[in-house]
Amino acid sequence: MTPYRGRFAPTPSGPLHLGSLVAALASYLDARHVGGEWLLRIEDIDPPRCPPGTDSVILRQLEVFGLHWDGPVRFQSERDEAYQDALDRLRDQGLAYPCSCSRRQWRDHAVYPGWCRCGVREPGKPQAWRLRSDLGLRPVTWQDRLFGEQTFDPAALGDVVLKRKDALWAYQLAVVVDDADQGITDVVRGYDLLDNTPWQRQLQHALSLPEPRYLHLPLVIGEDGQKLSKQNLAPALPCDEVHARPLLSRALGLLDQPIDPEQRHAPVEAQLAEAIARWDSTRLVPVNHRQG
Repeated sequence: MTPYRGRFAPTPSGPLHLGSLVAALASYLDARHVGGEWLLRIEDIDPPRCPPGTDSVILRQLEVFGLHWDGPVRFQSERDEAYQDALDRLRDQGLAYPCSCSRRQWRDHAVYPGWCRCGVREPGKPQAWRLRSDLGLRPVTWQDRLFGEQTFDPAALGDVVLKRKDALWAYQLAVVVDDADQGITDVVRGYDLLDNTPWQRQLQHALSLPEPRYLHLPLVIGEDGQKLSKQNLAPALPCDEVHARPLLSRALGLLDQPIDPEQRHAPVEAQLAEAIARWDSTRLVPVNHRQG
């Protein structure tokens, strides 16, 4: 059996918040409970959204909460060659094509209609690269560890962008290439990414890459009913251990893990040791969100 290897892959567009902590903690506990590895990848492929120094803040926050990773931190901004190689392979298979269309042009459609599939409509304009979702693996099925069997037709989701018009790499291609290169066996992440999995499975199939197991977690929402996010100005996690202790206990509660009331303000190392020993993903309730 392949040894467990998990990862946490934040975008450094701002400091981590409670929702980020829940995702990081779940992936960490899932790995450590079975003696597996836990890697850290910084998804900094969109420099305009990533203020300088934010990656260092994220590393500090994880360390304060006792979430120590294995090996060196990977930065996606250093992976251009690997992503280009994957795109070239998709293009050679007829599964990727250049596209000049803007979102404004197809705003009356639920998904991009594939207008450039048979040739670029406006050759003089900047071009993105899209996945031919109609020619890839269809339908896509997988067994989510929390939400059970999933079945999607990626063509109904549209032709996702793989490389943007500004020559920056898109999430879908980069995450697939890096998960395979790093030997990730288990992906633990938020429910908001569940419907990204069909495209990623198409890419894995086309590039002959292994398919990780998936565990999608209920999203943490605020009092306004919105997902906790940097865009919604969710409060940043503290960078000192004393204030981290109650938040760690709160995150464990959001993951449906048993909490000893006497441990709520214990040092993070003590809380984590108990949480690792007791971790049981089957305790998670399969709902798409819960109040933070």
